[in-house]
Amino acid sequence: MSNQKILIVEDDADVRLGYKILLKANNYDAFFAADAMSAVTEARKHQPDLIILDLGLPAGDGFIVLDRFRAHTYLSMIPVIVVSGRNVRENKERALKAGARAFVQKPWDDNELLAIMGKLLGQPELPLSAQ
Repeated sequence: MSNQKILIVEDDADVRLGYKILLKANNYDAFFAADAMSAVTEARKHQPDLIILDLGLPAGDGFIVLDRFRAHTYLSMIPVIVVSGRNVRENKERALKAGARAFVQKPWDDNELLAIMGKLLGQPELPLSAQ
């Protein structure tokens, strides 16, 4: 089975590196977009299995990106996890209403993020003894 493809839409280079290390260690292929303008282009190019989307982006926020994804038939089917540390309660509600499948607060817990990713990607949960 080939690795599942994850598109990370994140403007902070250090955070992107953290994602890259985490995802590679867990057998995911990571692709990146650094701003709202390139997010749709990269999603169409790589056809990811899942998208992790930061809300605070240059050239438009993550809500604009969610709207753009919803406007494309194929992209609207890809599960999106929104990640943000600002106005968490308000942004979580707004992101879920805008079509995100999950919301994770920054700074995130790696195990929590991986568990949500696995659930959205339809991966079976590990038995407790294997975790």
